[in-house]
Amino acid sequence: MNEPHTSARTHVTGESEFVDDRPATRGELFVELVLSAHAHARIKAIDPSKALRHPGVAAVFTAGDFHSNLWGTIFKDQPLLAEQVTAYHGEPVALVAAESREAARAGRSLVEIDYEPLPALLSIAAARTANSFIAPAREIARGDAKVAFLAAPRRLEGRIVIRGADHFYLENQASIAYPREDGQIEVHSSSQHPTETQHVVAHALGLSYKDVVCIVKRLGGGFGGKESQAAPFAAYAALVASKLGRPARVILSKDDDMVITGKRNPFENLYKVGFDHEGRLLSLEVELYSDGGAYADLSTSIMERAMLHCDNAYFIPNVRIRGQVCRTNFHPHTAFRGFGGPKGVATIERIIEEVAHAVGRDPLEIRKLNCYAPEGPRAVTPYGQTVRNNCLPKLLDRLARDSDYAARRARIRRHNEESLSGSDSRTLRGLSLVPVKFGISFTTRFLNQANALVLVHRDGSIQVSTGATEMGQGVNAKLARLVARELGLPRDHVRIMPTATDKNANTSPTAASSGADLNGAAAVLATRKIKARLSELAVSLLEIPESRWARHTAGLGTEPEIQVGPVAINEEDPNFGADWETGVASYHGMRFENGSVFAANSPKRHLSFAALVNEAYHHRISLSEHAHYRIPGLSFNKLTGQGDAFLYYTQGAALSEVSVNLDTGELKVLCARILMDLGRPVNSGIDLGQVTGAFIQGMGWVTTEKLHYNARGALLSHAPSTYKIPSIQDTPRDFQVELLPNNDSRASLNGMKAVGEPPLLLALSVWTAAHDALKSLEAYRRTYPRLELPATQEELLRGIFPEKFRHWEIRPGAGK
Repeated sequence: MNEPHTSARTHVTGESEFVDDRPATRGELFVELVLSAHAHARIKAIDPSKALRHPGVAAVFTAGDFHSNLWGTIFKDQPLLAEQVTAYHGEPVALVAAESREAARAGRSLVEIDYEPLPALLSIAAARTANSFIAPAREIARGDAKVAFLAAPRRLEGRIVIRGADHFYLENQASIAYPREDGQIEVHSSSQHPTETQHVVAHALGLSYKDVVCIVKRLGGGFGGKESQAAPFAAYAALVASKLGRPARVILSKDDDMVITGKRNPFENLYKVGFDHEGRLLSLEVELYSDGGAYADLSTSIMERAMLHCDNAYFIPNVRIRGQVCRTNFHPHTAFRGFGGPKGVATIERIIEEVAHAVGRDPLEIRKLNCYAPEGPRAVTPYGQTVRNNCLPKLLDRLARDSDYAARRARIRRHNEESLSGSDSRTLRGLSLVPVKFGISFTTRFLNQANALVLVHRDGSIQVSTGATEMGQGVNAKLARLVARELGLPRDHVRIMPTATDKNANTSPTAASSGADLNGAAAVLATRKIKARLSELAVSLLEIPESRWARHTAGLGTEPEIQVGPVAINEEDPNFGADWETGVASYHGMRFENGSVFAANSPKRHLSFAALVNEAYHHRISLSEHAHYRIPGLSFNKLTGQGDAFLYYTQGAALSEVSVNLDTGELKVLCARILMDLGRPVNSGIDLGQVTGAFIQGMGWVTTEKLHYNARGALLSHAPSTYKIPSIQDTPRDFQVELLPNNDSRASLNGMKAVGEPPLLLALSVWTAAHDALKSLEAYRRTYPRLELPATQEELLRGIFPEKFRHWEIRPGAGK
């Protein structure tokens, strides 16, 4: 099935409503944030008097105005407003509420704060030296990596530097809070996690959860940046609304958003790898160090996923992976598409390329040699999970064949030889084909649950409420299709409602690529409960003359009511009782197709779905239902580092061919070919859009998106003028995406597989292709080029002319 995004028309016409599109209501206040001017400082005094005298300023609030000033997704260690000490440049210190945005912005510049600067930790190296860490180190191990490394015929050691990146969502952080009767608060937020936003607001104001409702209609992009970090902005708006009894609006500018909010965690990873003369991996030791920033946020879970993906597509018999989060004086870093997975995969893919260079073989050969086997002991990960439904060898073979890998490699070799021998061309070309195996589930077990509410109205139309938030990824289109398919209706008969905590409570964030898996399963289970009742009713109705149906007789009470019984629903298996090919469950021999309901053995006798629903109402049969779904079989033990961490793996492969200009360092992606295993897609059009979008976003991460901070820890690149995201001109001119048919994916609802995050990691093929291009230079005949990530134009020039750049090197620890 290939249908458009549910908001396609309203997006194009400009009718789609985002938080700041909500009309200002009577008495509404605008809120601006006063930010710390230091990375680390003691707050000696805050003087709001000048701001309060400014026309239009209604109030200034500080940390003491909150009932509870601490919040945090995993550890409650972060103040909503800095109270005694500021821990990063740009940390919110005070709120200014005013009658207009202009007055609020003027007022915040008038709040005077007296600081005493303190020493700041502004690098991973500095944090390690100071033993400044967030939570204890973690480990995943198998075999004896140290002994195997010493016994290996060949050995390599290295370090990989992975910088941070900004989410750069189009809609900045945004919240509006409305005071309601009896002390209640209604919050409209651009949040991926309405439940957490509800809870943070309630704690901040000293309310119970029942008194706070968070509503999310849609987000203008999230990418993980609104999973946890949307919550404090809702709390700011709610504080003003609660204290002043007036609606309050917090809408960040792009500059403020980038300065305040955390990024993709920077990592610095150390590795030792032992291998044989063929390039077969025998041992791997990795030490992962991430920059968590000033507070914990989600960094420990991000580190865990980085550790779980250090194997990527490869079996390594002896492994020791250690991860440690460092506490620094930068904004607290947070979730970003791929979570920690990209950092683990980048590390092992650099290792694979380096091993191939050392043994003098094509990297694709080394990837195939070490790839997970379809079954047996070489199909087991370092944490003890078997890679089932393993498509990796097939993906590598087919993409190499379909993209003419061998012929491309030969052409590139000739091109580079000519470029380096004095031809007019001043470019080098590189080629890389990279696989990805991405685990699908939250690695924190209790988050792998969802609930849904389905309402069938008397005209046959349907409303569905779940915990999923629509942020452009098309989850609403998938949910609507799943419910409509189950009832044999067109998709436009189903409306997915705004996510609200008074309809779906205790929900998980829309994250970990699991929004459609979790909420889709819950919605289908709820729909099937209603469908079973309607099916039993239909059996009876088809045996009764229509003149005796309840719509004609119920008012008079001349006919007995038809009673229906319950149906068994398996909350851990959404495929239970469903036909595998169609994904649809049948009850009492009835079929729902094309808006009609009929017995499978007698299709000529039928009634319309709307008529059946109306009859159900007149027989007092419930037309609403709630269901809960939990992912089964998850057994990962965080302390031992062993167990099944994921329900299944989304897999893919990408080939990238790049050109690097020897004079300027400019990189162009000439070709990208992607082959993805997405199981059995419910909407292949949306999935293809997700693959292409994720890959382009990943290209930005690995090539152009570099954050720059000054020596005091202040972010300098906080606008599109200084932070380079990909444009249409960066799109590969030869760009092809194909989905691998996979009818054997049976772990999730009807075999569909998650698509949100995995394709981003495929962009690492662009980064490794850049290394491949530089390998042709004389300087890298024996050693492997070690580019930072992102491989910016400057970084590539540094790789081309390493000697010329040496005197410009920044001393270690001086900057980020």
